[in-house]
Amino acid sequence: MASVFRAVEAAFDVGHDALCARTRGRHDVAFARQAGMYLARVALGLTFSDAGKLFGRDRTTAAHACRIVEDLRDDPTFDALLLKMERDILSAETQTRRVQG
Repeated sequence: MASVFRAVEAAFDVGHDALCARTRGRHDVAFARQAGMYLARVALGLTFSDAGKLFGRDRTTAAHACRIVEDLRDDPTFDALLLKMERDILSAETQTRRVQG
């Protein structure tokens, strides 16, 4: 699950502490967090509850984040960024399993 944070931090230039802060924060931080919850759900198959917990939020916030991000995937540039992040996350998770397995 650290792979989600690494991907989001790199793509949006936002630190881990900001992503997990108790407050909403700046718009760019909130958006990065929403993308992270979406990726946790889509790339890792986490439930809304688990995706929300990963970022210190609840399941309804994670569900809202996923709706927001899914709606934005119509933008080809944003969609390409998410696809790259998904691939990076899946690759990192696969490598982690090989090392642990």
